[in-house]
Amino acid sequence: MIQYRIGLLAFPAMTQLDLTGPLQVFTSLPNAEVHVLWKTLDPIRTHGGLTLIPDTTLADCPALDVICVPGGAGVLDLMDDPDVLSFLRTQAEHATFVGSICTGSLVLGAAGLLRGKHATTHWAWTDLLAPLGAIATKGRVVRDGKFMTGGGVTAGIDFALTMVAELAGQEVAETIQLGIEYAPAPPFDAGSPDTARPELVAAVRARMTTLRAERQARVAKVAAAMA
Repeated sequence: MIQYRIGLLAFPAMTQLDLTGPLQVFTSLPNAEVHVLWKTLDPIRTHGGLTLIPDTTLADCPALDVICVPGGAGVLDLMDDPDVLSFLRTQAEHATFVGSICTGSLVLGAAGLLRGKHATTHWAWTDLLAPLGAIATKGRVVRDGKFMTGGGVTAGIDFALTMVAELAGQEVAETIQLGIEYAPAPPFDAGSPDTARPELVAAVRARMTTLRAERQARVAKVAAAMA
């Protein structure tokens, strides 16, 4: 018997771990039906080259209990894509939870779903949430009512486990965590700008200069249209 219908949006140039991390958790949830969604069923080339194949189109997607938007370079195109934004708004009306990983929160913001809501994203882009009406909030996973947003990339697993605990209880979530042996013990304490050496943070920010200009411009355009 299906108790939970969960949809994860897939799209070109997305960060695959934003989707595959939560997918690993959600497919371990008993009685869950998990959909990988896009406009077509054609293969999608993610950032880094891995190819994903959606199993459900947006047009054929059933009403979902959970809708989740990953992030990645491809969010730029989604932020003013009327088909995607309309789909998210429609699903959000009746979903139990609406979520995002990393910069997927910018897409939720562009859909007008995060106005007045606490939300998070990858540490490098938190300042872009406010123009879209969200209240930027630091955290690995941030919940505001039915909206749950995760930080950058690897936070997707934390996000999904937190979501499972809300849906089915902490014991189910802990059982899944044990089953996938999710016991993070990184070799370096450099996973956050709060703990990484300042020169590392500066170097990573420098590599993002072009992308930052593009995202700032797109957010400004979308925010102006929403005003």
